[in-house]
Amino acid sequence: MKLLAVTTTVATMMLAIACGSSNESKEATTASTTTVDLSSNPDYQKGLELVSKSDCLTCHKIEEKLTGPAYKEIAQKYAGADTAVAYLSKKIITGGSGVWGTIPMTPHPQISQADAEAMAKYVLLLK
Repeated sequence: MKLLAVTTTVATMMLAIACGSSNESKEATTASTTTVDLSSNPDYQKGLELVSKSDCLTCHKIEEKLTGPAYKEIAQKYAGADTAVAYLSKKIITGGSGVWGTIPMTPHPQISQADAEAMAKYVLLLK
């Protein structure tokens, strides 16, 4: 009986060591959970200020879809695109539909080109 208990304990310990000692999986976990502090980034600060003063948050949230896509989804879709700021700032001002489904985005003609670009830069930082 003691031999069975010792054998079971040793086998359990070996299994735990074998499954849990991979440095590769620890590095992947650390890399995927690392967050960047954007609070000191001037593009982030300006964009956040403008988005907070507008009606953007009526339809968008940072991490989940509301009426429109989540900001993180937008940032991931356009990450690395050279024309992303110009494209998104135009969409903010003129509105549109069809890219994220059938629900149209309301146009915001009262927002200046410079402010729309600052808002687009903010969204793109949220990837």
